[in-house]
Amino acid sequence: MSTINGTGTTQNEIKLYNTKTRRKEVFEPIKADDVRMYVCGPTVYDRAHLGNARPVIVFDVLNRLLRHVYGADHVTYVRNFTDVDDRINETAQKRKAAGADGTLEELIAERADETIDWYHQDMDALGALRPDHEPRATAFIGQMIAMIEGLIASGHAYAAEGHALFAVESYKEYGALSGRSVDDMIAGARVEVAPYKRNPMDFVLWKPSPDDLPGWESPWGRGRPGWHIECSAMAHELLGESFDIHGGGNDLQFPHHENEIAQSKCAGHGFANVWMHNEMLQVEGKKMSKSLGNFFTVRDLLEQGVPGEVIRFVMLSTHYRKPMDWTEKKRMEAEKTLRKWYTQVAGLDTGTAPDAVLALLGDDLNTHGVLTECHRLSTQNDTAGLRAALALLGLLDQKIPDWAVEQAFDLLDVEAFLSDARTTAMETKDFSEVDRIKSALIAVGIEVQMSKDGVKLTAPAGFDRAALEGVL
Repeated sequence: MSTINGTGTTQNEIKLYNTKTRRKEVFEPIKADDVRMYVCGPTVYDRAHLGNARPVIVFDVLNRLLRHVYGADHVTYVRNFTDVDDRINETAQKRKAAGADGTLEELIAERADETIDWYHQDMDALGALRPDHEPRATAFIGQMIAMIEGLIASGHAYAAEGHALFAVESYKEYGALSGRSVDDMIAGARVEVAPYKRNPMDFVLWKPSPDDLPGWESPWGRGRPGWHIECSAMAHELLGESFDIHGGGNDLQFPHHENEIAQSKCAGHGFANVWMHNEMLQVEGKKMSKSLGNFFTVRDLLEQGVPGEVIRFVMLSTHYRKPMDWTEKKRMEAEKTLRKWYTQVAGLDTGTAPDAVLALLGDDLNTHGVLTECHRLSTQNDTAGLRAALALLGLLDQKIPDWAVEQAFDLLDVEAFLSDARTTAMETKDFSEVDRIKSALIAVGIEVQMSKDGVKLTAPAGFDRAALEGVL
């Protein structure tokens, strides 16, 4: 296969940055007909905030690319739900105290179900495909207990005062993923100091659970699993001892992913070959936080009228390994661009993505580069290539979104009318009608561009198409 666009990536070859090796590598699956990926999913206690959406979109694009290259039937994508958590319990306890019907366990399950349903609605709106498996931690307690028993039997974990803890010193490569030594981690981390720990860095595999909270019987007493063991057990159960890719936000690199590697390797599993981490999100140049008043959920934006495709476009405009800054300016530009592109490709079926698009996306998910290529395809009026590129990015599946179609076609009608008026004016030398229409459009916020190539109108973000009434 030939090299495309000087990226160093051949057609259908995929290069990914492996956090474990700290370099970009050609992706070589364990089995080309059975490509497997695990991504850490949400803890289901509340609505997903905008930062939670970034890994969903990043790994959705990777999932789409893998399916394109290896075939949809040869890729398995797993993303879990953590439904064992103090915050879920607290919400259920408040509902119980407020007089809600049902036992505490029923209210906890109800909260988890409710939050998972919200998550699906919000991520669906962003164009994310559902993973092949979405395991809930509570459905894999038996596998977690079995894994902990094996770690204790092999000397990599120990029981103490109703707890089971992983012995960090038993795994000599601990810290390799994050590049930290155990001493550095002890000095810089907020670790729980407990008399039953042999080493301050030893982490919990199992902990006691009081009678009034959910718990499961185990060899160490009634309790519940630690967070880290959940993903190791679910990944092993659904993807096997070794699989291809493990992903998540870079905030999970330590301690969560570091601990996953330690316990899985010591359990005799090969675990993941490639580790991928996306950078974090900011809002208008600042860290998103409730104290700064710039914290919002995906649902907040959707209810404000920001289309899911626009949120996705803004996310993809920054490479996944760079910090992403959500700004109102980017949102407005994204909506304007998508309206234009959707208008161009309306009525077309999805064909094969251009080689240049595949090469860019295969070069460590260079989505920014693909969007730049989309601008070029649009300018050259390569509508078939643009349609296929948008589909591969998850920005356009079966049909043009309603929010774009309604306004785009209204503008097309006005464009045609203004174009006809202009043609007449050029023949009669009377431009009064053209000037009237142009002034009316500018007055309602429409950008008017007239050149030898024709007339082009662009509506601002959130434009109310009712404002076009009376213009013609």
